[in-house]
Amino acid sequence: MDPPPLSLSPAITGSPLENCHREAMYDSTRPPPPASADSYSFGIKELMKEGKQQIGLAIPLIIVNMLLHFVQVISLMFVGHLGELQLSSASMATSFAAVTGFSVLLGMVSALETLCGQAYGAKQCQMLGVYTQRAVVVVLALSIGLAVVWYNTGFILVGLGFTQNIVLPMMVTSAVTGAFHVLLCWLLVFKLEFGSRGAALANAASYWINVVLLALYVCFSTACKKCFTGFSREAFRDIVGFLKLAVPSALMICLEYWSFELVVLLSGLLPNPTLETSVLSISLNTCWMVYMISVGLGGAVSTRVANELGAGNAAYARLAVIAAASIAASEGAVIAVITVLVRNVWGKLYSKEKEVIVYVGRILPLLALSNFLDGFQCVLSGAARGCGWQTLCAVVNLGLTM
Repeated sequence: MDPPPLSLSPAITGSPLENCHREAMYDSTRPPPPASADSYSFGIKELMKEGKQQIGLAIPLIIVNMLLHFVQVISLMFVGHLGELQLSSASMATSFAAVTGFSVLLGMVSALETLCGQAYGAKQCQMLGVYTQRAVVVVLALSIGLAVVWYNTGFILVGLGFTQNIVLPMMVTSAVTGAFHVLLCWLLVFKLEFGSRGAALANAASYWINVVLLALYVCFSTACKKCFTGFSREAFRDIVGFLKLAVPSALMICLEYWSFELVVLLSGLLPNPTLETSVLSISLNTCWMVYMISVGLGGAVSTRVANELGAGNAAYARLAVIAAASIAASEGAVIAVITVLVRNVWGKLYSKEKEVIVYVGRILPLLALSNFLDGFQCVLSGAARGCGWQTLCAVVNLGLTM
């Protein structure tokens, strides 16, 4: 039986290597997918097997995302114990950085989930390195403009009326970065008494350490030889084609993330901005920390969907989405219960102010419900990225935001 028609992103279908390895990806150890994915029903056995595969892929991704997010959380914890004003100021700066920079860059490079995932599924391993280099070129150029915006952050905030499948090595580098970050925060915030600026410096240094460690691994590891064959001039070709997928990806991610961070920024306009900003920052950082689990699940299903579509197995891509949604429902229920149970003590990790701790306890039950629903949203977004549907998702997110 022939594989079903592919549903590849434009960048994959336009590749000169389009059909060279398609048959090699066809797995003879599992039942062949039918001509129409809609007419095929998978049993519990296949669903469980897919679920185990996704969990094995998602767990390291979750750990990576959590460890990297802890860089920001640890900084806020250190600054929060300096005082309520310092915590609110650091929260405002962190949210502004997230809205104007991190979410944009993350959105642009999320196009790689579609391109690299489908290229790997189609056995075009050498294209992974080319796509990655092309993304680096684009985001480096974009970062120049973002640096100008960040340099003028103070003027902007005042003007607005205010007073931020190889996953094990990523996990290791993230763990090293996180351990180093705790020591660096203590040194800069408390020992050298740099305060909020020390936390910001620690963030920047820790992120760069992680980048350097990953770059060294990619350049010298034997596991990356097939995918990264050295720097290539192809990275500078078809930049426009990459942007056609990257810009909708950025819009899709930004609309998801901005809805969180804008709440913190707008809290600076409330009657008691110091308290409101501090509490909302703690609550949303908690929300983000839990959200990293959903991001890991979304990354896993994105990879599985893109791989299967790249190999021409649309039916198994559909199975991957069903399995991911089931996992998200179970994970969301467990996390919601834990969030409610720790609501009265969680605020103490960030602040010594009793008013802040009590306020956080009142908000966390609402976040428990929000996190449960976010799990489904993140999994479906991951599936859409695997399919290359970023433009459609950007339109949907824009409608929901409005």
